[in-house]
Amino acid sequence: MSKIEREKNNLMEKIVSLCKRRGFIFPGSEIYGGLANSWDYGELGAQLKKNIKDIWWKRFVEQRDDVVGIDSALIMNPKVWEASGHLKEFSDPLVECKKCHERFRETEVIFPNEYMPKKRGGAGMKEEIEKYMKENKKCPNCGGEEFTASRNFNLMLKTFLGPAEEKANEVYFRPETAQAMFVDFKNVLETSRKKIPFGIAQIGKAFRNEITPGNFIFRTREFEQMEIEYFVKKNEWEKWFEYWRKEMWTWMIDGLSLKKSNIHEFEVSDGRAHYSKKTMDFEYDFPFGRKELYGLAYRTDFDLKNHFAEPPYCDNGTGEKFYPHVIEPTWGVDRSVLAVLCDAYQEESERIVLKLKPSLAPYKAAVFPLLANKPELVKLARKIYNDLRKDFMVAFDDRGNIGKRYYSQDEIGTPFGVTVDFQTMEDETVTVRDRDTMKQERIKIKELKSFLRDNV
Repeated sequence: MSKIEREKNNLMEKIVSLCKRRGFIFPGSEIYGGLANSWDYGELGAQLKKNIKDIWWKRFVEQRDDVVGIDSALIMNPKVWEASGHLKEFSDPLVECKKCHERFRETEVIFPNEYMPKKRGGAGMKEEIEKYMKENKKCPNCGGEEFTASRNFNLMLKTFLGPAEEKANEVYFRPETAQAMFVDFKNVLETSRKKIPFGIAQIGKAFRNEITPGNFIFRTREFEQMEIEYFVKKNEWEKWFEYWRKEMWTWMIDGLSLKKSNIHEFEVSDGRAHYSKKTMDFEYDFPFGRKELYGLAYRTDFDLKNHFAEPPYCDNGTGEKFYPHVIEPTWGVDRSVLAVLCDAYQEESERIVLKLKPSLAPYKAAVFPLLANKPELVKLARKIYNDLRKDFMVAFDDRGNIGKRYYSQDEIGTPFGVTVDFQTMEDETVTVRDRDTMKQERIKIKELKSFLRDNV
């Protein structure tokens, strides 16, 4: 392993450690030995995740006239998944190591750690992969070099409804949020009276029986998506594909404040989903390699044709009935959280700091009495804290010395520290410390809320 690889692995370990230590993300079911790749969001992680979803919803639903939101059931009639092609097509290639009998997604064996764009599409890709496999294919678990032939493994997560576990009661947890937006298309059309181009948005859980989940919260069997199905005319799909490509860039740079240099576009020419005619991945340089962060797909009219026997849309102007085509931008919530944490994590000479965008930070400010053993300071600090929390997520901390309290809040990404000292008692000003620059300024108590609104 190279020095760069060791440093990246070390960075990932530090982020995972910080997440558990400070209440962002815990191993699921930990007191019972855990469950493979199951994770619980703690008090700070849940708030960070909520902030991402809230900002996304405001940007793409509440502030737009052409997008409406829904919230659908996790379990749908199995006929939905038959019509969508998921029961037949939704699979990954699985191989088994003949030495240790561990099973893996074939791509995890072929490309375990490195990013190889020339192996992911284009002419001669199949031949290149076969050659590369013969030379490099090794078991990630034991190093073995012999594998069974590849076979497709369906990723649908099955369960049963009703008292009997029999074929008639088989149902599936949804593997994506998209299908409900197609199934509910006519209902939304009739109640919202939208005209194309328009979109249906949803945030929700999805489930996939992944062969080899891993890399912390990057690939899990239970995850959350933010998704839009945008309905357009067939001859306009390219224009809207480009439009949503730019919107996704704006979200990553403006919404999440990710470094542009860490993000890369990749047009998938091989291995696209069964419904897609064109797919573009937005990949991020995670510590464990360049991996998919978001996806943008042109689904044609595949889904609506499979769900509706007759065209569900009528153009009021011409009277023409037709199947709209679909552009689908998809944002992974958990991968958004991970990318934000990776981008924000910084180590400085005496402190660890998460330089989160203030709008994303779990706490917008922390209020401290300078000395915890001075009741008059504590009382006033509590009063300021209770007033601020009516409008902002804020923390109160009176443990240890003030320097340690600042550094403790830096580590969880709190943008501002508000300190109540003896001067506050005299002139009703507080010291406000900036997380990133560590500079301090005096601000009137009555101006604190406007200060936070302007800066958060």
